[in-house]
Amino acid sequence: MKRVMLTVAYDGTRYNGWQVQPNGVTIEGELNSALTEFLGEEIRVSGASRTDAGVHALCNLAVFDTNARMPGEKMSYALNQRLPEDIKVLCSQEVPPAFHPRKCESRKTYVYRIYVAPFPNPLERTYALFTYVPLDVDAMKAAAAQFVGEHDFTSFSTSKPEITSSVRTVTMCEITEVEKPFGNMIEIRVQGNGFLYNMVRIMVGTLMEVGRGNLEAEAIAAIFEQKDRAVAGPTAPACGLMLENYTFFGENPVKIY
Repeated sequence: MKRVMLTVAYDGTRYNGWQVQPNGVTIEGELNSALTEFLGEEIRVSGASRTDAGVHALCNLAVFDTNARMPGEKMSYALNQRLPEDIKVLCSQEVPPAFHPRKCESRKTYVYRIYVAPFPNPLERTYALFTYVPLDVDAMKAAAAQFVGEHDFTSFSTSKPEITSSVRTVTMCEITEVEKPFGNMIEIRVQGNGFLYNMVRIMVGTLMEVGRGNLEAEAIAAIFEQKDRAVAGPTAPACGLMLENYTFFGENPVKIY
């Protein structure tokens, strides 16, 4: 028996998120089906991040155990022939039997893209949120800086009963703006040791309220203190969000090739 880790990229547009559901097509379900067919044994992957419906990923991770003799590094080639075009394994590798990406020290990075222009761009419609309302990027940057550090993110998450603590550490919250033909692309990049349900999307929705002038940049501190979801901004749509990267730390960290 050996443990294999997959680095998975996917367009989440037509999926009901990562996690297997009784009534809906999911990323995890597609991986399970392809692996079970390929390896001839019942396979159930365990993912690092359970992305929501419509959210994309460049670098989500999943592990599974198998009795197969094929080297883990070769499995991606055969597996990609059985996966749909909007899900691909970028890397497969054997990892220690006890390794699980959710149970070790790590940081993950999300990026949220906002396309600002007079009219939508059909080529960006599934990978960026469109708005024709101008955004004050400097004010958004000032607000974004206040997310960095250890905070109670109750105001910036959708409540789930199984969550025992809403304290998380954000190590980076940076905003860049790039001029594009007929508009501008704003990217909000957030890195941390863990994220609550809808946390990044609510952070983005709040930053957009700052950009529109509906909130002062200094309001973030007060929103943290109130610990009330109702005082933060709306939840930004899933289409603009992508899980971009994973980094592991600690003694002898697993490297993603």
